[in-house]
Amino acid sequence: DAVIVPVGGGGLIAGVSCAVKTLKPCVKVYGVEPEFCASFTAALKAGKPVDTPTTPTLADGLAVPIVGSTAFQVARHYVDETVLCTEKQISLAVLRLLENEKMVVEGGGTAGLAALLPGGALDRPELKGKNIVVPLCGGNIDTTVLGRVLDRGLAADNRLCNFTATVSDRPGGIAKLTALLHDQQASIKDIYHERAWLQSNVDQVQVKCVVELQGSEHVGRLKTALTDAGYTVSWPLSDAS
Repeated sequence: DAVIVPVGGGGLIAGVSCAVKTLKPCVKVYGVEPEFCASFTAALKAGKPVDTPTTPTLADGLAVPIVGSTAFQVARHYVDETVLCTEKQISLAVLRLLENEKMVVEGGGTAGLAALLPGGALDRPELKGKNIVVPLCGGNIDTTVLGRVLDRGLAADNRLCNFTATVSDRPGGIAKLTALLHDQQASIKDIYHERAWLQSNVDQVQVKCVVELQGSEHVGRLKTALTDAGYTVSWPLSDAS
């Protein structure tokens, strides 16, 4: 029913869309670009390939500042729609494929899946229950980069959370906080306490924590527990809701 293809220089989607539309014109063909390098979208608006400003992206294989002229002329006639995906969606797609399918796919290769994830540009009612083809085009990802991408994916999935809590600087102050985290089944990945840059009582200290959780509901329970225990807690803006 639909084919969702990552778009970089335009060659892949030009070939796929031409073949699909020739064999079965009723099939929808969607292109997906990273929002940090939307050169095909810019070319569609301009009516021709144009040099597009790019920002370093997890989908580095798609970071092509100007699409190929021949590929563009083919793809513009066959592609039904082109959408964008975020860095958060890309990292989450890499994580989902590794966990659920045991496949290591680079950021650019996961763009099609990223657009289909909840909240993505193609997370639409008309595509629910349809037969959809998503090419996973590329596994060329550095091990170190993969680790960073997975951490971002875990954070996007609310399974890795960071916060700053103000606790007593007396013996046992941090122990009480870690005991609460234990009771809430939060696994501490990193913890650091800060004394110098705290504009409050001299007998207080800020503790910066990174904890592993099980999802958004678990995050909500932890926030409630910290608040009920009387802790002053600061959360990143993306986790503050």
